[in-house]
Amino acid sequence: MSSLSNGTSKPLDRSNLIPFSSRLREGRALAQDVWSIFNVANLPADCINLGQGYMNFSPPKWITEAATEALNTVAPNHYSHPRGRIRLRDALKTFYEPLFGRSLDVESEILVTSGANEGQYSVFTAFLEQGDEVIMFEPFFDQYLPSVTFNGGKPVYVPLHPPAAHIENPTSDDWTINIDEIRSAITSRTKMIIVNTPHNPIGKVFTRKELEAIAAIAEEFNLLVMSDEVYDCLVFDNKEHVRIATLPGMWDRTVTVGSAGKAFAATGWRIGWLIAPKYIIQPTLAATTRIVFCSNSPLQEAAAAGLEQANDRNFFEIQRAEYAERRAILVDAFDKLGMKYTLPEGSYFILLDISDVDFPEDYPFPESVLGRGRDFRACWFIAMEVGISSIPVSEFYCEEHANIGEAYARFAFCKDTDTLKAAADRFQGLKKFLKH
Repeated sequence: MSSLSNGTSKPLDRSNLIPFSSRLREGRALAQDVWSIFNVANLPADCINLGQGYMNFSPPKWITEAATEALNTVAPNHYSHPRGRIRLRDALKTFYEPLFGRSLDVESEILVTSGANEGQYSVFTAFLEQGDEVIMFEPFFDQYLPSVTFNGGKPVYVPLHPPAAHIENPTSDDWTINIDEIRSAITSRTKMIIVNTPHNPIGKVFTRKELEAIAAIAEEFNLLVMSDEVYDCLVFDNKEHVRIATLPGMWDRTVTVGSAGKAFAATGWRIGWLIAPKYIIQPTLAATTRIVFCSNSPLQEAAAAGLEQANDRNFFEIQRAEYAERRAILVDAFDKLGMKYTLPEGSYFILLDISDVDFPEDYPFPESVLGRGRDFRACWFIAMEVGISSIPVSEFYCEEHANIGEAYARFAFCKDTDTLKAAADRFQGLKKFLKH
């Protein structure tokens, strides 16, 4: 009898012969994610995309010229060492040594990765045993969850508390952590804590006092700290960006994550890096070697050129001022509307309080947003009626705590000023849909 039939003329269903791994379900990797729902293909053709955090302008010309030069040279078109090209590691050493206040060894304390995300994934692969717990602050960058669960880890969530209702003009500093909540989340299986500063999606720049409290807990319970600092070059309003690895005793238990994509407006290049002591880098190197072997060679050369010339060109100071101008365009638009928002002191995202957006319950929402948080419907309504897309913040929470994020939509201001000014004009069309 043919394996393609069951004894009748009807063929067997062969569409799901082999069951997929449960880790995909546990990591929410199979669920329709927010990025596919609020996709350009699903939105009006003229919708202004302030949802996803990618730029609509090019990296600096002197950096793309370095990429072209690398492409026209033989060696950078071939495999790099899994640690990263030595020119980039040397550039990272020179750039970061003053910021860490210590000498860095390019052979054992710096690792180039295929974007910051792959670097973090490799750390999880290298250090997590099945059932190890990882403390994550909510809201969290959505890639953390599947990266942890795919490697056998169990996320444990600690909230960043939203600004109190009586605060009229909240900043990201008004999102607060409760040290007792962190302590109560720790068990005998806790292995790691993720700190994201400046924070996506809030824009919070953790204070020295907050980081010292986290550091004390990490020391007490012998935790590995993953410090995601990919937005370290985008800190505003004279806020101090404190690197937790520089606090007393913390170098020995911290891996710091960086990104050329965020630094140089080159998110598609997928060049990131890790800085940590040798005992953290070496097993992570073993993991990343098996995951990708090595990272994009010519664009490592370009990223190196960026770091080599950044200080002489005052690049990050100029870029920070440009992003502050972009932030101000959205802030002014929200002020004119009379809507509440969290002023971000870092990164390139701003959270708008959408609690007062009034939409009909029978609005023709797609199935993909029905059954999700109220913020999904509000963001869809804003995209359709006002022509600006955003990301609903409940996506950055576990299912049990998603209601906390339902009051907010995340808008990205990593766009050129013309686009942001056009969005600011469109935002005024939201006024007629507000409850107050």
